[in-house]
Amino acid sequence: MRPPSRAELRWYAVARALVAGFCAVFWRVSVTGAEHVPNEGPFVLAPVHRSYVDTLFCGCVTRRRLRFMGKDSLWNHTWSGRLVSSLGAFPVHRGSVDREALRASEEAIRNGEPVVIYPEGERKSGPMVHPLRDGAAFVAARTGVPIVPVAIGGSEWAMPKGARFFRPVKVAIAVGPPIPAPARAEGARVPRRHVAEVSDALHAELQRLFDQALTDAGRR
Repeated sequence: MRPPSRAELRWYAVARALVAGFCAVFWRVSVTGAEHVPNEGPFVLAPVHRSYVDTLFCGCVTRRRLRFMGKDSLWNHTWSGRLVSSLGAFPVHRGSVDREALRASEEAIRNGEPVVIYPEGERKSGPMVHPLRDGAAFVAARTGVPIVPVAIGGSEWAMPKGARFFRPVKVAIAVGPPIPAPARAEGARVPRRHVAEVSDALHAELQRLFDQALTDAGRR
């Protein structure tokens, strides 16, 4: 995986501006805590996941180009694969631990790019943060970058499971302070205990932020 070209960065900036503008008008998106998103250097952006449109909302928290996993079926058609790839996506095989996608995440981070990893895995439902998978904490621990927790309140109503169209509801985003990766010796294996500790801290912070975001979106 190579760093983005200038043309790719310009294309992403245009696409992101259009998406953020649409989100601001259609979903009245508000963002609190955007100052917690690093202005430079790689990190893992770890959002709760309630809707297909959550990836659009992630683009509202920073102008920086984000790399993110997309379901592998998006690459079944040449046009869709090229489009999402140009916007920073790379494929993931859902329902199992996709080591190739995790390696791609690490490579993007080592290229200096931030990566979006949904710690709950697939879309969930309800106001409680579900048990987290280890992907976000593992990648952060392996690369030594912080995790930026993000809660998106209202996206479950903006495009619920099974819905074919967007719904014009209020969406609120809450961003928390970065959670530092555990220190480890260069080349040493990541202790599972350290990954578990980071996941526990991330889960607690995501729940706090999700409660806030749901309240701000008028869902509490």
